[in-house]
Amino acid sequence: MRIRDIRAAGLRGATPEGGWQDELTPDDVVHTLVAVHTDDGPIGIGSVFTSEALVRGALEILRPLLVGQEATEPERLSERLHRATFWMGRGGTVTHTISGIDLALWDLLGQATGQPVGRLLGGRHRDRVRPYASLLMDTPEVLAEKLRRLAAQGWRAFKIGWGPFGRVSAELDERIVAAARAAVGPDALLMVDAGGSDSAWRNGYKWALRTARMLDRHDVAWFEEPLSPDALDDYVHLRREAPVAISGGEVLTRRQSFHPWLESGALDIVQPDVTKVGGLSEQRRIGWAAEDHGVRLIPHGWNTAVGLAADLQLASALPGTDLVEYVTGSPYVDSLTAEPWRLDDDGMLAIPDAPGLGIRLDPDALGRYTDATALLRP
Repeated sequence: MRIRDIRAAGLRGATPEGGWQDELTPDDVVHTLVAVHTDDGPIGIGSVFTSEALVRGALEILRPLLVGQEATEPERLSERLHRATFWMGRGGTVTHTISGIDLALWDLLGQATGQPVGRLLGGRHRDRVRPYASLLMDTPEVLAEKLRRLAAQGWRAFKIGWGPFGRVSAELDERIVAAARAAVGPDALLMVDAGGSDSAWRNGYKWALRTARMLDRHDVAWFEEPLSPDALDDYVHLRREAPVAISGGEVLTRRQSFHPWLESGALDIVQPDVTKVGGLSEQRRIGWAAEDHGVRLIPHGWNTAVGLAADLQLASALPGTDLVEYVTGSPYVDSLTAEPWRLDDDGMLAIPDAPGLGIRLDPDALGRYTDATALLRP
């Protein structure tokens, strides 16, 4: 099965707010699907957390390295792309685009072997996993109402992030967290994401430690991105002193970037994004390195149905990955697949066991947000 072409299509028209300083509009393209076409007919699908224009530019460089190659060798091909483009710098657009290609190649390998990708990654430790509803913070009253609606739908784990948290006052921060805990009840998992990778983030170590102590009073499971993503030493100190688990890593790319964080003990939970980090080939290696250092991998997943499917497959293959992020209210997650995602009675998601990533895109639904015909036509 040889690679014939690689195509890209950006999603637009329903982009959810990101909580960023310069907020997204529905027509902003920050998620781009990639399709790897083969001479035998099967098509592999991947997702990239960056703009269509940047992905198309990267494909001009990457496509000649792939066309004619055997499509069922994702790790070899992804590593070839990394090595061939090292002179452009590791990370950024090229690595993000390789992420989507890598997902598509794993999808093709699964289709060729008739196996779900999780089994090909090493085996299925579980056949379902708990998703946590991920949503932006708001005023305490508005946020609480959103959380109550989600809880009524069967969600049992929640992450609230960004918005006014850490940007107005300590008093408002605690009111938000207290309202969230009251809304979801004492038994639900509740996580807090400060959004320290925001370009306007100004809080430092002392703020993070004080806030971690406040979060502990409300039984928050982890404190995500409380500091700038470059503040490695502060993360090390914070993890030692904070009474709650510390998580981060969504902006890092390639496995090499994670080693200093794991080796220095900076994180309790590491959160690579499969649509940025280099795909499943890199994410799996980060997961096993984390395991060796006593760190859990819980993937960052503010992306698409394709990214979620990849996270689910990884969760089946890593023993400690017992949660996945699910961005709520995004048609790019909820409305692109032929079969919708459904929580079971325990608030869990089944991990697809069909070949490849285990999902089928609905061309008509996809066509509302991009040129599905150009992406998928033979």
